[in-house]
Amino acid sequence: MSSDAVTYDAKSLLLSEYHGVLSTHSVDVAGFPFGSVAPYCLDSEGRAVILISSIAQHTKNIQANNKVSLIVTEGAVDDVHTAARLTLLAEAVKVSDADEDTKERYYQFFPPARDYHSQHNFHFYRLNTVKARYIGGFGKIHWVPASDLLHQVAFAGEEEQRMVTHMNKDHGAAIQKYCVDYNIATKNRVDPVMVGVDCQGCHIRVGERVTRINFSEPALDAMAVRERLVAMARA
Repeated sequence: MSSDAVTYDAKSLLLSEYHGVLSTHSVDVAGFPFGSVAPYCLDSEGRAVILISSIAQHTKNIQANNKVSLIVTEGAVDDVHTAARLTLLAEAVKVSDADEDTKERYYQFFPPARDYHSQHNFHFYRLNTVKARYIGGFGKIHWVPASDLLHQVAFAGEEEQRMVTHMNKDHGAAIQKYCVDYNIATKNRVDPVMVGVDCQGCHIRVGERVTRINFSEPALDAMAVRERLVAMARA
């Protein structure tokens, strides 16, 4: 398996899942890892972002030692032994309060999180990956450089939001068609919405469930994104 193929598969897994097991160094039981489930989305550069409460055990652990791991596994598989999984070895760094773009992107993926800041003092943390371990199935084991998981092109802040807003406002029928074509389950009286786009694909949310759609080939600028979305609507 070529290094490019490994990178693509590892990055696709990270983009396609939205929660993982966050492991931190336990403060209360020294020497032991402490695992907890953490929702995440990626920022504009492809780095995982989590939202955690200051009273949570994993937050206290991070404040004492910010070296963490996040393991992401492929969902909806019959045999867990054959499922792909990715472990990020990372340093957790608090996101600046001024970084509105990252916070807004997270809220698009997880709308209820907007209310969390009024409870238990929640804060965003970015996981700056040092190295990653990807297992694509039995015997397919590879180390992946952290830089390989970053987006080739970053559609950040207003640029991404313009594309997403335009699709939701003017092309709801196209988004409905994407759901049909890519077997994304919809709900009565719940319109699917686009919540994110990057150089490799887009994310569709129905209610609280987010699903990934990959482009047939990377989009290296906003015009290329438009071309991919138009082609998908016409397919």
